[in-house]
Amino acid sequence: MARSLQPNAQVSKGKASRMGKLLWHTVLSLDGFIAGPNDAMGWVFSDIDGGSGETIEEIVGSIGALLVGRRTQDVEDRLQPGFYGGAFRGPFFVLRHDPPAEPPVVKGVTGRFLDLGIEEAVTIAKDAADGANVVVLGATVARQCLEAGLLDEIVVHVVPVLVGDGVRFFDRPGGAPIRLDTVSSRVEGETTVLRYAVRRSPDR
Repeated sequence: MARSLQPNAQVSKGKASRMGKLLWHTVLSLDGFIAGPNDAMGWVFSDIDGGSGETIEEIVGSIGALLVGRRTQDVEDRLQPGFYGGAFRGPFFVLRHDPPAEPPVVKGVTGRFLDLGIEEAVTIAKDAADGANVVVLGATVARQCLEAGLLDEIVVHVVPVLVGDGVRFFDRPGGAPIRLDTVSSRVEGETTVLRYAVRRSPDR
Protein backbone atom coordinates (compact mmCIF):
# COMPACT_ATOMS: atom_id res chain seq x y z
CA MET A 1 0.00 0.00 0.00
CA ALA A 2 1.21 3.50 -0.77
CA ARG A 3 2.96 5.33 2.00
CA SER A 4 0.37 8.12 1.56
CA LEU A 5 -2.29 5.78 2.94
CA GLN A 6 -0.22 3.64 5.28
CA PRO A 7 -0.49 4.75 8.93
CA ASN A 8 2.35 4.18 11.36
CA ALA A 9 1.86 0.89 13.19
CA GLN A 10 2.19 2.73 16.52
CA VAL A 11 -0.82 5.00 15.93
CA SER A 12 -3.16 5.23 18.88
CA LYS A 13 -6.75 4.16 18.46
CA GLY A 14 -7.99 5.78 21.66
CA LYS A 15 -11.43 7.33 21.70
CA ALA A 16 -11.72 11.05 21.15
CA SER A 17 -12.34 13.04 24.30
CA ARG A 18 -14.91 15.27 22.62
CA MET A 19 -18.02 14.62 20.59
CA GLY A 20 -16.98 12.92 17.39
CA LYS A 21 -17.39 14.36 13.92
CA LEU A 22 -18.57 12.87 10.64
CA LEU A 23 -15.62 13.07 8.24
CA TRP A 24 -15.21 12.21 4.59
CA HIS A 25 -11.64 11.02 4.02
CA THR A 26 -10.46 10.36 0.50
CA VAL A 27 -7.65 10.47 -2.03
CA LEU A 28 -8.10 12.60 -5.14
CA SER A 29 -6.27 12.67 -8.46
CA LEU A 30 -5.40 16.10 -9.81
CA ASP A 31 -8.12 15.74 -12.46
CA GLY A 32 -10.87 15.01 -9.93
CA PHE A 33 -11.20 11.23 -9.54
CA ILE A 34 -11.14 9.15 -6.36
CA ALA A 35 -10.90 5.86 -8.28
CA GLY A 36 -10.14 4.90 -11.85
CA PRO A 37 -12.26 2.77 -14.21
CA ASN A 38 -13.64 -0.35 -12.49
CA ASP A 39 -12.65 1.19 -9.13
CA ALA A 40 -8.95 0.85 -9.98
CA MET A 41 -6.70 2.25 -7.24
CA GLY A 42 -3.29 1.26 -8.53
CA TRP A 43 -2.46 4.92 -9.20
CA VAL A 44 -2.57 5.50 -5.42
CA PHE A 45 -1.16 2.24 -4.07
CA SER A 46 2.06 2.31 -6.05
CA ASP A 47 4.97 4.73 -5.79
CA ILE A 48 3.35 7.85 -4.32
CA ASP A 49 5.40 9.29 -1.45
CA GLY A 50 3.05 10.37 1.33
CA GLY A 51 5.79 11.83 3.49
CA SER A 52 5.41 11.38 7.23
CA GLY A 53 1.80 10.17 6.96
CA GLU A 54 0.91 12.51 9.83
CA THR A 55 -2.64 13.10 8.64
CA ILE A 56 -3.32 9.39 8.15
CA GLU A 57 -2.14 8.63 11.66
CA GLU A 58 -4.28 11.43 13.06
CA ILE A 59 -7.37 10.24 11.19
CA VAL A 60 -6.95 6.56 12.08
CA GLY A 61 -6.36 7.43 15.73
CA SER A 62 -9.64 9.37 15.81
CA ILE A 63 -11.89 6.74 14.19
CA GLY A 64 -14.59 5.03 16.21
CA ALA A 65 -16.48 3.58 13.23
CA LEU A 66 -16.53 3.58 9.43
CA LEU A 67 -19.52 4.15 7.16
CA VAL A 68 -18.72 2.89 3.67
CA GLY A 69 -20.32 2.06 0.35
CA ARG A 70 -20.62 -1.36 -1.26
CA ARG A 71 -17.84 -0.72 -3.79
CA THR A 72 -15.47 0.49 -1.10
CA GLN A 73 -16.04 -2.66 0.93
CA ASP A 74 -15.44 -4.80 -2.12
CA VAL A 75 -12.24 -3.02 -3.17
CA GLU A 76 -10.76 -3.04 0.34
CA ASP A 77 -11.46 -6.75 0.77
CA ARG A 78 -10.40 -7.98 -2.68
CA LEU A 79 -7.65 -5.63 -3.76
CA GLN A 80 -6.21 -3.93 -0.67
CA PRO A 81 -4.89 -5.00 2.76
CA GLY A 82 -8.06 -3.74 4.45
CA PHE A 83 -9.17 -0.40 5.83
CA TYR A 84 -6.11 1.85 6.23
CA GLY A 85 -3.81 -1.01 5.39
CA GLY A 86 -5.40 -3.11 8.10
CA ALA A 87 -4.66 -0.53 10.83
CA PHE A 88 -8.38 -0.01 11.52
CA ARG A 89 -10.20 -3.15 12.58
CA GLY A 90 -13.07 -1.64 14.53
CA PRO A 91 -16.79 -1.47 13.68
CA PHE A 92 -17.76 -0.69 10.12
CA PHE A 93 -21.09 -0.34 8.38
CA VAL A 94 -21.84 -0.83 4.69
CA LEU A 95 -24.75 1.14 3.30
CA ARG A 96 -26.40 -1.10 0.74
CA HIS A 97 -29.90 -1.70 -0.58
CA ASP A 98 -31.01 -5.34 -0.79
CA PRO A 99 -27.93 -6.67 1.03
CA PRO A 100 -27.13 -10.39 1.08
CA ALA A 101 -27.93 -12.47 4.15
CA GLU A 102 -24.30 -12.80 5.22
CA PRO A 103 -22.67 -9.73 6.84
CA PRO A 104 -19.91 -7.82 5.06
CA VAL A 105 -16.32 -8.93 5.70
CA VAL A 106 -13.13 -6.98 5.00
CA LYS A 107 -9.92 -8.95 5.49
CA GLY A 108 -11.41 -11.07 8.27
CA VAL A 109 -13.20 -8.21 10.05
CA THR A 110 -16.98 -8.56 10.11
CA GLY A 111 -19.15 -5.50 9.74
CA ARG A 112 -22.85 -4.85 9.32
CA PHE A 113 -25.02 -4.01 6.34
CA LEU A 114 -27.43 -1.09 6.72
CA ASP A 115 -30.40 -0.98 4.37
CA LEU A 116 -31.58 2.35 5.76
CA GLY A 117 -31.83 6.05 5.01
CA ILE A 118 -28.63 8.04 5.41
CA GLU A 119 -29.69 9.84 8.61
CA GLU A 120 -30.49 6.60 10.44
CA ALA A 121 -27.30 4.98 9.14
CA VAL A 122 -25.19 7.88 10.44
CA THR A 123 -26.92 7.67 13.83
CA ILE A 124 -26.10 3.96 14.13
CA ALA A 125 -22.47 4.55 13.14
CA LYS A 126 -22.12 7.39 15.64
CA ASP A 127 -23.55 5.23 18.41
CA ALA A 128 -20.98 2.56 17.59
CA ALA A 129 -18.18 5.17 17.53
CA ASP A 130 -18.93 6.02 21.17
CA GLY A 131 -17.80 9.65 20.98
CA ALA A 132 -15.00 9.18 18.45
CA ASN A 133 -15.17 10.20 14.79
CA VAL A 134 -17.13 8.39 12.11
CA VAL A 135 -15.23 8.35 8.82
CA VAL A 136 -17.06 8.03 5.52
CA LEU A 137 -15.34 6.15 2.68
CA GLY A 138 -16.91 6.25 -0.77
CA ALA A 139 -18.27 8.98 -3.03
CA THR A 140 -21.92 7.91 -3.04
CA VAL A 141 -22.25 7.67 0.73
CA ALA A 142 -20.39 10.96 1.13
CA ARG A 143 -22.71 12.68 -1.33
CA GLN A 144 -25.75 11.46 0.60
CA CYS A 145 -24.24 12.78 3.84
CA LEU A 146 -23.54 16.15 2.21
CA GLU A 147 -27.02 16.44 0.74
CA ALA A 148 -28.56 15.62 4.13
CA GLY A 149 -26.43 18.26 5.87
CA LEU A 150 -24.74 15.65 8.08
CA LEU A 151 -21.09 15.90 7.07
CA ASP A 152 -18.79 17.99 9.29
CA GLU A 153 -15.46 17.91 7.45
CA ILE A 154 -13.78 16.71 4.27
CA VAL A 155 -10.13 15.61 4.28
CA VAL A 156 -8.60 15.16 0.82
CA HIS A 157 -5.14 13.91 -0.17
CA VAL A 158 -4.47 15.38 -3.61
CA VAL A 159 -2.14 13.09 -5.56
CA PRO A 160 -0.05 14.37 -8.51
CA VAL A 161 -1.60 11.95 -11.01
CA LEU A 162 -3.98 12.43 -13.95
CA VAL A 163 -6.33 9.43 -14.08
CA GLY A 164 -8.56 10.50 -16.97
CA ASP A 165 -11.68 8.48 -16.12
CA GLY A 166 -13.40 6.71 -13.24
CA VAL A 167 -15.28 7.68 -10.09
CA ARG A 168 -15.60 11.42 -9.70
CA PHE A 169 -14.95 13.12 -6.39
CA PHE A 170 -18.41 14.75 -6.33
CA ASP A 171 -21.08 14.49 -8.97
CA ARG A 172 -24.54 16.02 -8.56
CA PRO A 173 -25.87 17.50 -11.83
CA GLY A 174 -28.26 20.37 -11.23
CA GLY A 175 -27.58 20.53 -7.51
CA ALA A 176 -26.86 23.74 -5.65
CA PRO A 177 -23.25 24.48 -4.65
CA ILE A 178 -22.17 23.35 -1.19
CA ARG A 179 -19.91 25.90 0.52
CA LEU A 180 -16.81 24.81 2.37
CA ASP A 181 -14.51 26.66 4.78
CA THR A 182 -10.78 25.96 4.67
CA VAL A 183 -9.44 24.42 7.87
CA SER A 184 -5.89 23.59 6.79
CA SER A 185 -3.60 22.83 3.87
CA ARG A 186 -0.24 21.11 4.11
CA VAL A 187 2.21 19.18 1.98
CA GLU A 188 3.11 15.63 2.96
CA GLY A 189 5.64 14.12 0.60
CA GLU A 190 4.18 14.28 -2.91
CA THR A 191 0.62 14.83 -1.68
CA THR A 192 -1.20 18.00 -0.66
CA VAL A 193 -3.62 17.42 2.22
CA LEU A 194 -6.64 19.73 2.20
CA ARG A 195 -9.10 19.90 5.09
CA TYR A 196 -12.44 21.70 4.87
CA ALA A 197 -15.37 22.28 7.20
CA VAL A 198 -18.76 21.96 5.56
CA ARG A 199 -20.64 25.20 5.94
CA ARG A 200 -24.04 24.63 7.49
CA SER A 201 -27.13 26.04 5.83
CA PRO A 202 -29.24 28.38 8.02
CA ASP A 203 -31.94 25.73 8.58
CA ARG A 204 -29.48 23.15 10.05
